[in-house]
Amino acid sequence: MDGEEGSPLEIFAHRGASGSRPENTMAAFRKAAELPIDGVEFDIHLSSDGVPVVIHDETVDRTTDGSGYVKDLTLNELKRLSAGCRFADEYSDERIPTLREVLELFRDKPHRLNIELKSDVFPYPGMREKVIAMVREFGIADRVILSSFDHVTLEAAKREAPDIETGMLFVEILADAPASAARIRADALHPAMPFAVREPGRLAAAKGAVLRVYTVNEAKHALMVREAGARAIFTDYPDRMLNLLK
Repeated sequence: MDGEEGSPLEIFAHRGASGSRPENTMAAFRKAAELPIDGVEFDIHLSSDGVPVVIHDETVDRTTDGSGYVKDLTLNELKRLSAGCRFADEYSDERIPTLREVLELFRDKPHRLNIELKSDVFPYPGMREKVIAMVREFGIADRVILSSFDHVTLEAAKREAPDIETGMLFVEILADAPASAARIRADALHPAMPFAVREPGRLAAAKGAVLRVYTVNEAKHALMVREAGARAIFTDYPDRMLNLLK
């Protein structure tokens, strides 16, 4: 894809349609599933009893009515928490989904699924393998992108599942991001927006690197990213970006 104005820019719903629904909940994913967008992004941690669950933070404090680390709570304990009450009272019945629940929702949808492995703080032994196994169980390896700030885990994922696309998440203005990605055999660059619109990002895109940029919520930023040659954006407002870009 080139960076000419008017060229398509893929839209991924960041943590589901998280601008209008509580993030990483089935309400946010159901909204995203209704939209003719390209994909959806969500985050995986492990419960204390080893179940992959969909939540962004290492703790439940910010997004639920509970407290504590995800890794210290069983699935049953996590399921007792409201994952929507802090967003709005009408979503107080929303619960932290499991990876299986989200994959079930999108099983027969066309959307690509960007699964972020949140092992950059806690190592979560076995999480990567469980996610890969479940992707294989659902038969959707060709629709999945595994991404992470934990580049050691990302490299291992590519070694264990070479057919599943990987995206290297990073926030820095790297001088040669494609070289960094090549070292861990990552298929795509998933940078924060500043990299994408600076010279290193523009040059990487011009040379054919796939850039999917987070988190793009303003129209002017989406147009800047498109002009710079990015392939896709992660946005909290997929419906708004759909109106702008499609």
